[in-house]
Amino acid sequence: MIIRLSFFRTVVGMRAVVKKLELTLGPETSDLCMRFGLHSGPVTAGVLRGDRARFQLFGDTMNTASRMESTGKANRIQVSQDT
Repeated sequence: MIIRLSFFRTVVGMRAVVKKLELTLGPETSDLCMRFGLHSGPVTAGVLRGDRARFQLFGDTMNTASRMESTGKANRIQVSQDT
């Protein structure tokens, strides 16, 4: 029950962010949506240097979460069984 409530709050928060962006960016962004993919497992972390240094995560766990997000439905959170 706690997990469902947490996801519900996250979805409500997602919709609030989309509404704020619509107000900031204009009405033509009203079809803006969010998708999430959550997967648990080992990752490798590192700082990539260049024009702008950035922290990044690597590994099969990140690839799985990314695939879940990219194939997900709009305004939905996909969670793997491992999570």
